[in-house]
Amino acid sequence: MSDETTEPRERYHHGDLQRALIEAAETILTERGVEGFTLREAARRAGVSAAAPAHHFGSAAGLLTEVALLGFETLARFLRDGAATGGTDPVARLHGQGLGYVRFARAHPARFLLMFRKDRLNWEDGRLRAAGQAAFAELEDAVRAYRGIAAGRPLDRAALTTVLAAWSVVHGFAHLALDGKFDGIGEAAPGTGPLDDTILPEMLAGLWPATPG
Repeated sequence: MSDETTEPRERYHHGDLQRALIEAAETILTERGVEGFTLREAARRAGVSAAAPAHHFGSAAGLLTEVALLGFETLARFLRDGAATGGTDPVARLHGQGLGYVRFARAHPARFLLMFRKDRLNWEDGRLRAAGQAAFAELEDAVRAYRGIAAGRPLDRAALTTVLAAWSVVHGFAHLALDGKFDGIGEAAPGTGPLDDTILPEMLAGLWPATPG
């Protein structure tokens, strides 16, 4: 018969335990938000000792940083996939990225709502900064193509304005959608679907038309 007092963390290999704690953290964030997150609860959900999360990640910020890191990596993938839907058309690729951004937020709300929290993450972690910069570079590249700027060239004032405006629009749209602020809007109109699929493409086409302003 096994000793029931044995620490439950012995069931895990090192990497498996880290993954289990990250998954537990994301579940807590989904259910309770970042304000309801604790290391002790993450340990309980993962079935390990209360000391295990601090041992592997150092602090709550350390564990949350790992979740945010996954968020930026996943966002970059959604941006690439969104751009790919536009084929070789720079306008369609930029619009596709906008839709991809909101789809990411819908698919991974816990990551999305955490990854821009300056107060809860360890921004001294070079991996986190690099992942954030890589995701931002996807948008920069799409805007370069839209503005006719060669790959790798610095953004001019107009291109930088486009990057920040596009980011602000889709980030704000995603937050409003996750907060339920769009619930009920447009549902009375026959033949309409979710605003992500109907209004957002029209917004992007209006703001960033075929010919840059």
